Amino acid sequence: MSKINVIIMGAAGRDFHNFNVVYRNNPLYNIVAFTATQIPNIDGRKYPASLAGELYPEGIPIYPESELESLIKKFKIKQVVFSYSDVPFNYVMSKGAAVNAAGASFVQLGSNETMIKSSKPVISVVASRTGAGKSQTSRKVVEILQKLRKKTVSIRHPMPYGNLEKQKVQRFAKISDLKKHDCTIEEMEEYEPHVARGNVIYAGVDYEAIIRQAEKEARIIIWDGGNNDTSFYKSDLTIVVVDPHRAGHELNYFPGRTNVLLADVVVINKIDSANLESINAVRNNIMKLNPAAKIVEAASPISLEKPKDASLIRGKRVLIVEDGPTLTHGEMKYGAGTIAAQKFEAAEIVDPRPYAVKSIKDTYAKYPNIGVLLPAMGYGEQQMKDLEATIAKTPCDAVIIGTPIDLRRIITIKQPAVRISYDLQEVGKPDLTDILTEFVKKIK
Repeated sequence: MSKINVIIMGAAGRDFHNFNVVYRNNPLYNIVAFTATQIPNIDGRKYPASLAGELYPEGIPIYPESELESLIKKFKIKQVVFSYSDVPFNYVMSKGAAVNAAGASFVQLGSNETMIKSSKPVISVVASRTGAGKSQTSRKVVEILQKLRKKTVSIRHPMPYGNLEKQKVQRFAKISDLKKHDCTIEEMEEYEPHVARGNVIYAGVDYEAIIRQAEKEARIIIWDGGNNDTSFYKSDLTIVVVDPHRAGHELNYFPGRTNVLLADVVVINKIDSANLESINAVRNNIMKLNPAAKIVEAASPISLEKPKDASLIRGKRVLIVEDGPTLTHGEMKYGAGTIAAQKFEAAEIVDPRPYAVKSIKDTYAKYPNIGVLLPAMGYGEQQMKDLEATIAKTPCDAVIIGTPIDLRRIITIKQPAVRISYDLQEVGKPDLTDILTEFVKKIK
């Protein structure tokens, strides 16, 4: 019987994982190609032979997703596997319709096929949408477990935008490891907050190899999810963060709804800045989808790194830099920087779009609904330079940095700059301490 020709649609993350755990050593299938979208400059590469295994001695090419239909016809593709996240249901099925019309079957892999079993207890922190507050929630989980005297190691959803062979297994335990692994801004935003607190976090490409190494130094493993993707590991406790600023998205985005259905705990975040109607709508949706899930309410209050910096905002013309993916495919209209501008009474939010250069200008063209905020795009050295140049050209009194890391450490910002921080703050009972204390008792 001839092999089944397959293309895996992805965005440099879930796609590689699905290949590794389902197809890499499977003689029934021939993975002809990956396609890439969402992230700039991740196509035109190869998934290397050293990672692809003995069935693929030449590696596997990665094409732009825009070529998908022609690739199906050219290579007589039988199946196309959809393998990325944070997209609405109608988007997923529009891709399915195009694939079907081109003559191939449209496939979505299930949790049993794609979740790896660990020898250690696993707590997954995932979300209904990117930007919901996974990062501060996972840090809170680590903090609580440390107080309960449990050694934790976190494993972050992949962001392999560079040399895939070098990124097979990455371990971050100190700030210098960020430079060692040539991290982009997007990677640093996720790894640095853990490392700065003295915690260890892994990431990379081969998540079987990663967890086997992490198991050697952890009592409990924390899966720190990306976008609204499902966990790569079978979880003993699944915590899902939902965002009332985007009420209804927990029902209609892929695979965020899957996360809600799998949840043991749902954290309704940002109740300090969302309206009551939206909070209640999200709560009702959760109760209908998964009535067994425990609901925790939480806020993400903002604070200034230096309280005196309020004077740099009040009455001033400010440029707001927010987390890139949250504004782009996350579709958020504002973030922590915007809330800070309102709270500390900025006179005006300066529109950076007339001053955007090169790749930043391209980002605004691709995501026209971003508005007057500046996404902290930094998927490579050139994009970081473009971000720096855009900030420098924008006429403002001050820059509000609403990203998880201090951009001033990575790029030069000539204007006075204010850094905003935010942590998870639970409201009422049950809280995560109650839930994790009970969990720890069960795994003794």
